[in-house]
Amino acid sequence: MQESSDFKIFYNLRPVSTLIILLGALTAFAPMSIDMYLPALPSLSIEFSADPGHVQLSLASFFLGLAIGQAFYGPLADRFGRRKPLLAGLALFVITSAGCALTTSLNTLIVLRFFQALGACSGQVIARAVVRDLFGPHEAVRVFSLLILVMGVSPVLAPLVGGQILAWFEWRFIYWLLMVVGAVGLIASAWWLPETHRAENIRPLALSNIITVYSHLLKDRAFMGYALTGGMALGGMFAYIAGSPFVFIDLFKVPETRFGFFFGANAFGLITGAQLNRKLGRRFSSDEVIRGILVIQAVTGLLLIAGTWSGLTGLWGTAILLFVYVSSVGCMSPNTTAMALAAHGENAGSASALIGSLQFTLAATASTLVGATNNGTALPMAGLIAVCGISAFVLYRLMVCPVIRQNAAARHAAG
Repeated sequence: MQESSDFKIFYNLRPVSTLIILLGALTAFAPMSIDMYLPALPSLSIEFSADPGHVQLSLASFFLGLAIGQAFYGPLADRFGRRKPLLAGLALFVITSAGCALTTSLNTLIVLRFFQALGACSGQVIARAVVRDLFGPHEAVRVFSLLILVMGVSPVLAPLVGGQILAWFEWRFIYWLLMVVGAVGLIASAWWLPETHRAENIRPLALSNIITVYSHLLKDRAFMGYALTGGMALGGMFAYIAGSPFVFIDLFKVPETRFGFFFGANAFGLITGAQLNRKLGRRFSSDEVIRGILVIQAVTGLLLIAGTWSGLTGLWGTAILLFVYVSSVGCMSPNTTAMALAAHGENAGSASALIGSLQFTLAATASTLVGATNNGTALPMAGLIAVCGISAFVLYRLMVCPVIRQNAAARHAAG
């Protein structure tokens, strides 16, 4: 297959490390928009005289925007290439970030957060599609691990930055900073990111074609199994993201300026898990890694809810179990993503978008349930994490394992 001129430009002029840093940064816009904002949630409850569940809708609407937006970016990326949809999305992110900074209503903020997410998710869809454009399944696992390393700087620094902003300024300055960061990302993408979508893989932007592609993906048992397994695991992490500000700040009385250290420690665990996965990938297959991590997640979820119910865990017990769970997500996500995309190179944009939509639909559901069931304890957060960890284990066993056995039997019969 002949390479396009854009591929030649990429290989000749742009080192892979530069591309990975840029893609990692683009992937970080969404988590940064979540994490930097987390220390401000209790302050918003006070300013708008709203209960925690109402304030947490600003997180749920963001997750919903991520879920819906990615479904649209996929077909757009397969039709118009990777660059144009990305640049349009980043422009939307910049505009809506300014709108969030200027709003005087909590409900308006909730709506603007939805549209901010529509812009932010462009980076996640395009980053996954570009990796699939350029790398095979085995290399993609390593690249996705590196992306988590770059992206992981955001959740380490973002809550710390957010906490320090709140120490000196009001919460609106967080969104002004996000606007500036988005503008820098927009300029960097316009300048550095090559077009990696090959002309022969362009798909017409017709509703019938879009429905056909998504229908094919939804019927692919292996694709859905990997996507849902990774999605449920991420759902548990987002239950932690939605619930942790109130659990640590309100329940355990951690100061807002120190909350970032707890959150940053878990983000460091996410990075460590991703880098551990690179080493595990040299000795074990992706499925072997996934199976091991799923056991860890299920057991951690059960220990977390048991310890919370009995009151034995306390601040540090809760923090340690959350660290283990979040670290395990960093180790597993590169594998489930790469394996889901492995057989769908021609529709990488749509496949990437569907993965993201499924994952953030689960994230929006988890964060909404954490807010809706808020009872002044850590039980809603712990319960959702346990449910997500166990569900991921069950989904993998029911959907992916039969396909693996079937493929192994077919190879044995052919050999």
